[in-house]
Amino acid sequence: MSDSWLVSVDQNCIGSGMCAGAAPDHFELMEGYARAIKDEVDPDEAVIDAAESCPVEAILVKLASTGAVVAPTD
Repeated sequence: MSDSWLVSVDQNCIGSGMCAGAAPDHFELMEGYARAIKDEVDPDEAVIDAAESCPVEAILVKLASTGAVVAPTD
């Protein structure tokens, strides 16, 4: 079984909506800012795409078990 991921959106969010477009099952816009629909998710490439496409890198995806960063990567 693969490790679940913790997903967060920080205060740097500018509400571009790219994450909601890339991963609509995982992100939504509320009051002009993105938020993760769930804080913990099963691994999904769409979540990585959303984190990598965020223009201000406001999305952080980490392994739930270790806290190791999954995305964004440098």
